[in-house]
Amino acid sequence: MNKLYKSLVYDMQVSLSVLETTDMVNDAIKIHRLDDASAEILGGMLTAATYMAGCLKSERGAVSLTVKSGDGSATVSVSGDSKGHIRGYIDGGEGGLKGGTLTVIKDDGFYRPFVGTCELVSSDVSLNLMEYFDISEQIPTAVMIDVKIKDGRCVAAGGVIMQLMPGVSEENSAKAGETMQSIPDIAEEIERVGAEGIMNEYFTSETERGGAYLTFPEYRCNCSRGKIRDVIVSLGKSELQSIISQEGEVRVHCHYCNKDYVFTEKDVEEIFADSQ
Repeated sequence: MNKLYKSLVYDMQVSLSVLETTDMVNDAIKIHRLDDASAEILGGMLTAATYMAGCLKSERGAVSLTVKSGDGSATVSVSGDSKGHIRGYIDGGEGGLKGGTLTVIKDDGFYRPFVGTCELVSSDVSLNLMEYFDISEQIPTAVMIDVKIKDGRCVAAGGVIMQLMPGVSEENSAKAGETMQSIPDIAEEIERVGAEGIMNEYFTSETERGGAYLTFPEYRCNCSRGKIRDVIVSLGKSELQSIISQEGEVRVHCHYCNKDYVFTEKDVEEIFADSQ
């Protein structure tokens, strides 16, 4: 089961998130039939999106992260909402990510999107996410995200992320850094004890004072036949009929869940009959 623990630690001066996203990555592998290299890249990005979605304040909030490699060989797009519904896809990526950019769009639910962009500094999602927070949001952030793939299956995925709150003391900043350095390998720890075990082994004394909030994110696409129907209606009846005359049907593909929605001539007639 996917898990996201959130808490304030070290005198409530450091925001802590501990994630376990193994099942989510396996869902993505199954949906997109990913090779190991692509599964590792997309899995890391899904974990990053899970963290950022968990930080949204509004019930209508959403976040998306897009990575485009510098040589044009790969694109990764992931998104999530405040309900913990996470989805994504990767196009290319068999050879890894070779430079490029990370773009983050945060929608607070009130049509005031924030857009931030940074150059990729590594093939490691952890380093790229730290670069993003440093450059685009000016928030000191320590990120440890990792995905372990074995024989076409994710055996461990997750992360530990800490952000320093405004006014944090040097002592508590140092404590946070020391704790992050004390975790040997996040994927190995997720495989060994899971997110709950990490909370118990590394943060028990802190969360006993402030408590921890637990949610259960999942891989879920928000598309549906009804939503796709509403989109194609905007093309107009004549345009849809033209597509059908050439292609035999109107087919819309959702990259996030890898589904095709097919509309026949009869479907189009019924759609516009209903709208009259």
